[in-house]
Amino acid sequence: MPMHNPPHPGETLRVDVLPELGISVTELARRLGYARPHLSKVLNGHAPIRPELAVRLERAGIGKAKVWLAVQADYDIWHTEQDLLPRIEPIAAHVC
Repeated sequence: MPMHNPPHPGETLRVDVLPELGISVTELARRLGYARPHLSKVLNGHAPIRPELAVRLERAGIGKAKVWLAVQADYDIWHTEQDLLPRIEPIAAHVC
């Protein structure tokens, strides 16, 4: 069943992971060796989780990089479908 308006993966980090770890955004950024302003953008859904951040999260023991990227892809695809689906007509009936 398709997901409806999936949460941004940064929201999952902010709402579920940070409280569970009991650390601040600043502390997570420091431990990941990642710029705090950019991490804040990710956590607030204004920037995507890119492969570099996904690998850093995995190395820190916060999930698997492939899972973070899959969640980001699901989020991106869903939002793209909302914008494009009504304007695109199928070219062929049985294309992949």
